[in-house]
Amino acid sequence: MRAYKLTRDGDRIRPILTDTPLAPPGPGEVRVRLEAASLNYRDLIVLDGAGSSGAAGRIPLSDAAGRVEALGAQVTRWRPGDRVAASFFRDWIKGPFQAEYLKSALGGSVTDGVLTESIILPEAALVAVPGYLSMIEAATLPCAAVTAWQALITRGGLAAGGTLLVQGTGGVALFALQFARSMGARAIVLSSSDAKLDRAREMGASILINYRRVPEWDKAVLEATEGKGVDCVLELGGPDTYDRSVRVVAAGGKIAQIGVLTGFGPQPNLGRLQSMNADILGITVGSVAHFEAMNHYLEEKRITPVIDRIFDFEDAADAYDYLRSGAHFGKIVVRI
Repeated sequence: MRAYKLTRDGDRIRPILTDTPLAPPGPGEVRVRLEAASLNYRDLIVLDGAGSSGAAGRIPLSDAAGRVEALGAQVTRWRPGDRVAASFFRDWIKGPFQAEYLKSALGGSVTDGVLTESIILPEAALVAVPGYLSMIEAATLPCAAVTAWQALITRGGLAAGGTLLVQGTGGVALFALQFARSMGARAIVLSSSDAKLDRAREMGASILINYRRVPEWDKAVLEATEGKGVDCVLELGGPDTYDRSVRVVAAGGKIAQIGVLTGFGPQPNLGRLQSMNADILGITVGSVAHFEAMNHYLEEKRITPVIDRIFDFEDAADAYDYLRSGAHFGKIVVRI
């Protein structure tokens, strides 16, 4: 089979297409012929740090969907031809998160990912693809959608009548916007692009703020909410946005800490959280059980992922470059 591996090429590491033996699944394992994979900002972090983290030589990416093509002994959940997606954490099936699950994250420094024609995983690490979604659409779900689900619903407690603040218009942000609107919550969206804000408005966002023109966007959010702030902040920015997120969270509200789009830097001033009885939720995707619960909700609401662009398998390196450009609105997918 063909698979991309993070390979040193001169003075940098790049995803390089290679030939790899096609192995049979072992007991309790399933081999899946993949049809599509999608990229997340995390994949840029893995690529850029591969030289020091141990990810060099690994197959990258965490999100993919395909069809079961071979079963190992004792597999009972799946049959050849079943449409499935791989869970981000191979070993986090259900229950509370455990630190040891981190090493099982697909496409990281320890566990191979999904930018390949076939993968082998334990049967419990696979989730059935919603029937109304294409494989291209299903490939966007494992990281971005499950992250938004855990941030807003499983732990965030966002409900009808609540208010969500979304930073940006990437995959996690747009899934969060779709979840919020589907449950009757109000969504505020930040972006540096008026064109992207116009598209977010079409998706149901109530308040649009261009943070280039309004750098003190926290004041604009408080004004728009009559000083109350927001019930849930999807914190995707990092050091450059965190203090403002703290200033806009409502009494009893939650900040779902997800991204580091502005890099790693100084810690914010968290004193206001105590006086407002607010919480910070550290969110790193979710379990197989979270994924399955989310898929039931997707089926009920018929939510369709927003896809910006589809690349051919041979052009996967270009997909990385496009993700780094920040020009996308929604998900970037590689057709396998």
